[in-house]
Amino acid sequence: MSEENEYITLVRLTLAGEHEAYGELYEKTVTDVYRTVRFLVHDAADAEDLVQEIYIQAYRSLERYDLERTFKPWLMGVSMRQIKSYRRRKMMQLQFSQRMEQMNTQTGLEADFSSHLIHRLANRHLLEQVHRLPYKLQQVVTLHYLNEYTQEEVADILDIPLGTVKSRIHAALTKLRQKQELHSELARKVDNANEIG
Repeated sequence: MSEENEYITLVRLTLAGEHEAYGELYEKTVTDVYRTVRFLVHDAADAEDLVQEIYIQAYRSLERYDLERTFKPWLMGVSMRQIKSYRRRKMMQLQFSQRMEQMNTQTGLEADFSSHLIHRLANRHLLEQVHRLPYKLQQVVTLHYLNEYTQEEVADILDIPLGTVKSRIHAALTKLRQKQELHSELARKVDNANEIG
């Protein structure tokens, strides 16, 4: 039995009321889901909570799942919607805390900026560069390169046109290349300055 047929069988069993089948479906898919969530959500505890939310939401949505569709891209679509919702909640919390901070005091801004700068200079790896991309570009890069979904599957997961996926991948690679070139240029300038000194 193919992996896909196995998923569909487990979905049918779950819909028929066999809860163990959903547990098995979870075990077979959670590694990919967690890896994706963890890449897009930097806090480990939040990522674990979010994975649980994804499987609860997927369970609730199973009745509307079209058995003709491939299961894992459908599950990844559920994951992406939950991540989007999480990011919206986090953004609102951040904006609220920033407003409260501004109301309380105007000091401490220099310290915040310097730690941000140190963080940016310390993380020079490609993954960190990907994390700095706009979220829409992070999504396509994560799904296409980390999870190895085809561009067509990425379009299906995110419910966007294939052309949009292609242009986002192109934009992401262009930005990463520019950042890499800028980093190399900065490194050369630092080396030259050190030689002169």
